[in-house]
Amino acid sequence: MTARTATVSRRTAETSIDITLDLDGTGKFVTDTGVGFLDHMLSHIAKHGVFDLDVRCKGDLWIDQHHTVEDIGIALGEALAQALGDKAGLVRAGSAYMPLDETLAFCAIDLSGRPFAKLDLKLLGREIGGLPPDLFNHFLESFAFAAKLNLHVRVLEGVNDHHKIEAAFKAMARALDAAVRVDPRRGGDIPSTKGTI
Repeated sequence: MTARTATVSRRTAETSIDITLDLDGTGKFVTDTGVGFLDHMLSHIAKHGVFDLDVRCKGDLWIDQHHTVEDIGIALGEALAQALGDKAGLVRAGSAYMPLDETLAFCAIDLSGRPFAKLDLKLLGREIGGLPPDLFNHFLESFAFAAKLNLHVRVLEGVNDHHKIEAAFKAMARALDAAVRVDPRRGGDIPSTKGTI
């Protein structure tokens, strides 16, 4: 099997981002985005997806965190799409529940090539780790569209917004882990009746 890795560099007037991703890693991560809570969530993607992930960003945080969060979502989605290649032999879809104390989150993913994000995080409108709650939706939408995947994330139970976001990211990581696995029964076949994804 060829290496399922990617390196993405994204340069704009607002951010400078370098990402490396190895889908067949061990959960190692380096996250240096200038946004502590985002680093925390990215580390969960690596650890619970069992990916090796290195994300470094210099963004215009003197304005706010919007461009940094959005552009990292885009670059991470591009890295995932690059690492997956033509998606031959993949399981393709995955889902996971993730509890965290009083919170329960669910995520379903289809690496369909058709980008869509349906999100229901049930956030209360307060900042979480210094981030406005709408940026979590924006990150997930940007990631899904850049990766060309179908993403559904729902918080089913919860009170604490930190727990809700963390459970959602862990559920997404575990759903990704399931979806990107290679199914040896496929013999390298594309997992679609159309013959392409």
